[in-house]
Amino acid sequence: MDNSKQLPLREDVPEAKTWDLTRIFTDDDEFETAFHMLKKDLERSREYKGTLDKGAKDFLAALEWVLAVSRKLETLYTYSSMKTDQDTGNTFYQGMNARTGALLAQTSEAISWFEPEVLSLSDDVIWSYFDKEPQLFVYRHFVEQIVDNRPHVLPEKQEALLAAAGEILDSPGTTFSILNNSDLVFPTIEDENREKVQLSHGVYGQLMESTDRSVRKAAFKGLYSVYDQFQNTFATTLRTNVKTHNYNAKVHGYKSAREAALSTNHVPESVYDTLVEVVNKNLPLLHRYMELRKRLLKVEELHMYDVYTPLMGEAPITYTFQEAKAQALEALTVMGPEYMNIVHEAFNNRWIDVVENKGKRSGAYSSGAYDTDPYILLNWHDTLDQVFTLIHETGHSVHSYFTRHNQPYVYGDYSIFLAEIASTTNENILTEHLLKTRSEPKVRAYVLNHFLDGFKGTVFRQTQFAEFEHFMHVEDAKGTALTSDFLDQAYGKLNKKYYGPSVEEDPEISLEWARIPHFYYNYYVFQYATGFSAASALSDKILNGKTDALNAYLTYLKSGNSDYPIEVMKKAGVDMTKADYLKDAMHVFESRMNELEDLVQELEK
Repeated sequence: MDNSKQLPLREDVPEAKTWDLTRIFTDDDEFETAFHMLKKDLERSREYKGTLDKGAKDFLAALEWVLAVSRKLETLYTYSSMKTDQDTGNTFYQGMNARTGALLAQTSEAISWFEPEVLSLSDDVIWSYFDKEPQLFVYRHFVEQIVDNRPHVLPEKQEALLAAAGEILDSPGTTFSILNNSDLVFPTIEDENREKVQLSHGVYGQLMESTDRSVRKAAFKGLYSVYDQFQNTFATTLRTNVKTHNYNAKVHGYKSAREAALSTNHVPESVYDTLVEVVNKNLPLLHRYMELRKRLLKVEELHMYDVYTPLMGEAPITYTFQEAKAQALEALTVMGPEYMNIVHEAFNNRWIDVVENKGKRSGAYSSGAYDTDPYILLNWHDTLDQVFTLIHETGHSVHSYFTRHNQPYVYGDYSIFLAEIASTTNENILTEHLLKTRSEPKVRAYVLNHFLDGFKGTVFRQTQFAEFEHFMHVEDAKGTALTSDFLDQAYGKLNKKYYGPSVEEDPEISLEWARIPHFYYNYYVFQYATGFSAASALSDKILNGKTDALNAYLTYLKSGNSDYPIEVMKKAGVDMTKADYLKDAMHVFESRMNELEDLVQELEK
């Protein structure tokens, strides 16, 4: 029987365990009013188009109109997408979200003239406006980013055409998402209790952590049997997506898709290359961890379905949601009262949607817009992993709160390059807190294993994805056909390099490329690895009470997009243009592994 049938319906979830979206719009009617007001406001585009050369005040008026419609759109999109996520089977909110997606494309088209028109002005004219109009001062960094992008902006009509084609160009990712999340039918297998369960993405993740090896193997082979059937289709969507990235980069005058993607945040390509280089040099550490896995699991052959199950068996500690909140509050005290005030608000004012219900989007995230609370979606189970998820997403939400309350809208967000640092710093702080407060060897071993698995999944695995993503774009640019056979062979070879000689070369893992949504995100995934590594450096400074470390960290949380990400991190105390922070993170991984090996010896006595 499909275990999803045992989940409560959305309307049966206690209100206290749901997020309060009435703080965005009191009801759907208010959403509709705002929706139609924005559609009407977009018609005013013609009032501002062609006015930037008329003087500083006209320049200011047009700039503020562009920001205003973007701000309204963000609120609408936040509401519609979160309403959809709380019950993906609700066709009313599916329709609302689809209409908002179309409105997003219309908004992009309505404001697509702005950057080309700014760039039609000379630098002398632009900066003379700033001398004449004091209210423009706050927008200097925003305009600097546009001007710096001058070589890569097309003439107005061409940018408008690309903006209008946005939904079409995004269709490979959309098709992948629908096929992967809605249309694939996965087989039914038996779980640890010999009960029938139908595989899904969420169920697969849980079963891969099962302590029953036969369950893991069945889930692994069952899932990939489906991807094997559709691998040519997935190769087509992924190939078309890569071609879209390469095409957009080429027409905008970039040397590569990677240069185009990283230039958005002024991140040097050397940061990407340094990550891959340092991780590759330290792959022997991952190989050693795989050897430790093989030894502790007591298996003759270590397979890819063995790399996620906890080494120490079932978790020796569990947490209800209330207990998890108490543990998080205790661990985060080191962050100081200003930080903790926001955590209390998140925990007490219904920022969090806690309970897993039928149709709810799987996983977890922190979301919101400049004018909303920074909400958190969870699918709660009473596990230690969920405590880490809670504290991770809380890190995102506190970061969002600080940014939005310390920056104007124009800088009231932050790049993905910075995002994972705040969340992972919290995870590191929780790890250290648990190791300091729990003396039981089994608990400590479990926490260490959790850290090592998290590092493996976030630094090693995401760098593997980053390396493969860049490989695909380079090969496509060279004219190589990204067929399913080509992708299978390349991915299988890369996976073997990363996991080493202790892991068997399961043929199924060569298909993993087909199920990774991040490959559609355009050079997104490397930032998980750089973020985790930077967080390691920052949490170490805070926990060791280094002078001004906390103040520097709070400065980073409050900076938003007011400066380039690399510069924001320098202010926080980490220079991500150098390899030091990555090497330091590897030292932490090695020291935690040493400690786990010592604990295992103690437990085996």
